Amino acid sequence: MRHENGEWMLHGTEASDPLRIRDPEGLIAYVEQAGFLPLFQNEIPGFSVEEHTLAADWWTGDPERDPWEWRSIAARSHRVAYGKFFSGKAGFLSLEWLPLFVNHRRDGYDFDSLYEAGKAGHRERQIMELFTEGASLFSWQIRQLLDTGKSPEGALTRLQMQLYLVTEDFQQRLSKQSVPYGMSAARYCTPEKLWGYEAVTAAYGESPADSYDRIRQQILKRYPDASDRAIRRICP
Repeated sequence: MRHENGEWMLHGTEASDPLRIRDPEGLIAYVEQAGFLPLFQNEIPGFSVEEHTLAADWWTGDPERDPWEWRSIAARSHRVAYGKFFSGKAGFLSLEWLPLFVNHRRDGYDFDSLYEAGKAGHRERQIMELFTEGASLFSWQIRQLLDTGKSPEGALTRLQMQLYLVTEDFQQRLSKQSVPYGMSAARYCTPEKLWGYEAVTAAYGESPADSYDRIRQQILKRYPDASDRAIRRICP
């Protein structure tokens, strides 16, 4: 999705495209095959959900057609990881490739060690302390618990980029009468809560640099014309 002539424009594929993603199950299968996939168009042509779906289907609200709805279904399935993993923008990781991203992005640190080394801010620490007991929280709940009046979104994005948090689900808020209202909001948790410590840290036996090189090679395998600069920008 790009800003063109004052408007945001989607760049989808043709209905006849044999590689078109047609439904939520197809999206999950595509991510499992590709290993990882941003949600929206970026510097590497073809490397997004957007470019493998019909532009006209987005934001229709139909869960059978709308890729925006599919992201909720895919996240809720827990068969893939969803979050802001690609330069602070949303996308998916297969469970096979999740440990490599964890190993590369965490760079050998659990969160407490990261904070003690001065590589994470006080805001991030405040948020992670809310998840020490396997909690699952919406951003609006995090904001209430921190009681600062400031949005936690920037810190939440950084924690997702470092794979300390992922999106577990999307849900609407409930009124006092328990009636859903408003737009669906992301609910966050640690990846360890969903898939277990051993599965999430399965690549800790190799260096973070080796994990990154495997990620880079996977991109080049599917998109051989991708430049090192583009890869670094999208998968830092």
